[in-house]
Amino acid sequence: MEFHQVYDPMGNAFFSTLLAAIPILTLLYLLAFHPHKDKLGKTHYGIAAPKAALIAGLVTVLMAIWLVGMPVSSTLAAFGYGSFFGMMPIGWIIVAAMFLYTITLVTGQFEIVKTSVVSLSSDRRIQTLLIAFSFGAFIEGAAGFGTPVAIAGALMVGLGFRPMAAAVLCLIANTAPVAFGAVGTPIITLATVTGLPEDALSAMAGRQLPFFSVLVPFWLIATMVFMHKGKWKQVMEIWPAILVTGVSFALAQFWVSNYIGPMLVDILAGIISIIALILLLKVWQPKNKFYLPGEEETIKALEQQKSNYTTGQVARAWTPWVFLTLFVFMWGLPQWKSILNSLNIFGIKSLYAIPVPFLDQLVFRSPPLAKELVPEAAVYSFNWLSAAGTGVFFAAVLSGLFLKLSKEQWKLSIVRTAQRMKTPLITIALVLGLGFTTRYSGMDAILGLAFTKTGVFYPFFAAMLGWLGVFLTGSDTSSNALFGSMQKITAQQLGLDPVLISAANSTGGVMGKMIDAQSIVVATAACYENRVEGANAVGPIFRAVIFHSIALAALMGILVMLQAYVFPWMIPAYTL
Repeated sequence: MEFHQVYDPMGNAFFSTLLAAIPILTLLYLLAFHPHKDKLGKTHYGIAAPKAALIAGLVTVLMAIWLVGMPVSSTLAAFGYGSFFGMMPIGWIIVAAMFLYTITLVTGQFEIVKTSVVSLSSDRRIQTLLIAFSFGAFIEGAAGFGTPVAIAGALMVGLGFRPMAAAVLCLIANTAPVAFGAVGTPIITLATVTGLPEDALSAMAGRQLPFFSVLVPFWLIATMVFMHKGKWKQVMEIWPAILVTGVSFALAQFWVSNYIGPMLVDILAGIISIIALILLLKVWQPKNKFYLPGEEETIKALEQQKSNYTTGQVARAWTPWVFLTLFVFMWGLPQWKSILNSLNIFGIKSLYAIPVPFLDQLVFRSPPLAKELVPEAAVYSFNWLSAAGTGVFFAAVLSGLFLKLSKEQWKLSIVRTAQRMKTPLITIALVLGLGFTTRYSGMDAILGLAFTKTGVFYPFFAAMLGWLGVFLTGSDTSSNALFGSMQKITAQQLGLDPVLISAANSTGGVMGKMIDAQSIVVATAACYENRVEGANAVGPIFRAVIFHSIALAALMGILVMLQAYVFPWMIPAYTL
């Protein structure tokens, strides 16, 4: 049965928007604000993530059927499609990353990694820049889809950061690189859905995000210091490191996006930023070290241990992370993906494209979201070999073989990973089911259309629409696919440059990445070994990052306004 999306089901834009927001507001309330008491009678705010996602998912299904009239079969198909997508590829990435991390733990190699990082700098602020921002940006560029938060978060917890702090810092850091993540997929998708030149959209994003690539490291370190009751003076004590990290990344981001294209932006910028920071640390170190509460003696002990490890031992301990970097990079290359997807192993295809029953080509976008009725594809790609998680898994297996794990160590690594990931996988599946139902029912479009009625202020709200899209879908790529065409159409109707406004959907969207439920659940899965604590941490983490997300999105909106009306020369020249 065909279903044409309806964007004003109540015949009143205000009430339609309000009702369409109920599923998202339900999830937010349950995750972040619903009071409950623990066994000791202490009041907490926000219920466990799996329970919240299940209740909000049921509300979403009911609203899709009642509010917009989506057929029951299509509604359930959309929820199931999202749930499978949550398990594979997203959940698979986190499982594989946790498997590799667990292997380094059970073999004792991570202790050597910790010591070597401390020998580079024992200052927690420097470690945050190096791992959360620079290394996270490289992983974002190669794989995306939650990989940087999972890997950088696990690394930081292993180094001794509190799980809450590691999760929050990795989420904030994973902003400026996101538009060029997964080998430029968000920008490439935006070009596809809008018909605008890919190089112009890449260049436009590369003339917006570098400002934030300089700002975010300062923002990140300020957040880290204030989380641990520090002072502004302690932020500025390492301004050379912050500036070198941000400026080196921003310059590379601008140059690659404007003169090469979107595919290698984060990979090259991340590498350059890491090298620049390491070179700086060879000639400069902060006078006053910043330690986490109660760990000063432990860190000093680690510093004394550094002479006990040979260069060979340190290189061996870092080998799993080298494998990870190489495999993530390879699995991010489009050419390598094409080769893997074409393989047929013992009669088993490496790629199964499965049209979703009751959904594929049966849901139609309507104007003004599209110029005419457009059928929505719903094809589940089971790319078990080319999925980013498979690359990470191969890196983990190769690491285990290289480190010569015993039979008991293999068993321990598998069991600990499975125990840790059970609850997060369920939550991710439910959250993605909710997101896909919202998308295919058109309820997210109802919310987005509210931004198009802002007239002269639309450049500001174009960025905020992208922010909303990522918050709703959990992906800058998905937000661009959802709202990209509408952004172009609205820009043309208002006499604004379509490249500027369409790019703003992606660059504004990156600021919503830290608050989408998928990213937060990934962060808790990576940072909390105790799955109950992780499930209960989703609400507090959301409350901790929501201000940063809104503030940074608003700043991007202001930049887009300035580029539209004050500095139009910043918009790249292009021809359609």
